[in-house]
Amino acid sequence: MTPINTCHRFANYIDRFYQGQSLLPDNPQNVKEVVGILDSYGYVLNAYQINLQHIADREFLEVFPFFKYFNDGVSVNQLFKHLWHDRINFEYAEYCMKIMLWHGGGKLEQYIESPEFRVLIESAIQAKIKGKPVIKLLHRIFPEFLPEQIRQSVYYNALGQFWEVMSEIFLKLGKAYEQGKVTSIPQVVDWVKAGLVAAAGNPINYAVEIDGKSYDILPPSANLTFLMDVAVPYVEAVFFRGTPFLGTVSYNAQAHQIPVAQDEFTYGALYADPLPIGCSGIPPTLLMQDMRHYIPSYLHEIYQSTKRQEDDLLVKICQSFQKSMYCVTSATILGLAPHALDSQNPQEQATNMAYFEGWMDRLLTSQLPNIQD
Repeated sequence: MTPINTCHRFANYIDRFYQGQSLLPDNPQNVKEVVGILDSYGYVLNAYQINLQHIADREFLEVFPFFKYFNDGVSVNQLFKHLWHDRINFEYAEYCMKIMLWHGGGKLEQYIESPEFRVLIESAIQAKIKGKPVIKLLHRIFPEFLPEQIRQSVYYNALGQFWEVMSEIFLKLGKAYEQGKVTSIPQVVDWVKAGLVAAAGNPINYAVEIDGKSYDILPPSANLTFLMDVAVPYVEAVFFRGTPFLGTVSYNAQAHQIPVAQDEFTYGALYADPLPIGCSGIPPTLLMQDMRHYIPSYLHEIYQSTKRQEDDLLVKICQSFQKSMYCVTSATILGLAPHALDSQNPQEQATNMAYFEGWMDRLLTSQLPNIQD
């Protein structure tokens, strides 16, 4: 039982937190699905983060970054693989980066909009456009163009740093499961929460090298950290808000199918219907295609045992992925709780309850009830 009664519609999920459970029911199949999909996700995230940081470092202020996806080097073989689509879909990583940039949030957004940031990046801009009269003219006529490109580079780099940590957490989780060290959903949640807490204070810094000289873009003095300035805005932007997928709703303002306010968006991973996955124009399809290459055998067996086997593999992967995201969300909610759940202080108990109810309010229209069976 929770220490304070609540009449919230999702009170049973709040009860789970106090009972040491999570938003996802604990059973052997859920454990296999979640660990298996996070293991494959770890491999994909590692590829994504390498490319994102490559773009941030090597394609800095390149107006036409034709080879931004070729962080392994440009060759005829690589070019044919790219054109034949025999590669990791880095476009999905950029999709997530643009969602974070658009929704913003936290001190990272505040810093890149600050006068201090504008003064700092001007030296990098001048170094980059030195000897490039056309770009100099462009910068003079449109003084906001290049700074906006740098803001985008900041999010390439910051998301890359975030995914580098998450990739390691998920890959180590997969190994721990195979060694029998992780056997339940609460243990999965605790594993992810421990990883987030351990990395919480990691500094988020970013510098670029131009003509042999280093230029700070996110200096240590900005005091940006992993959890509050990147992880939390990521969860907010990708798990909750997201963006409506082209072809699923009308972008016509007169149709009123899209909220006017960004904070009313509910198109994130926790709300998405898995069934459209595999259709043209649905960005997560790219992620599911990437993860299918790394699905462990024990998860493949679950998919093979279903009626359609692999005919709807991408949809099955998406369903497993959504379950895993509810575990990550559980870890985030518990990790950010204002007070210990076993606190006997009535005021702290009330604060915790208000905190949990706030999260549950946001999940009322999500897919949470649909992942319980």
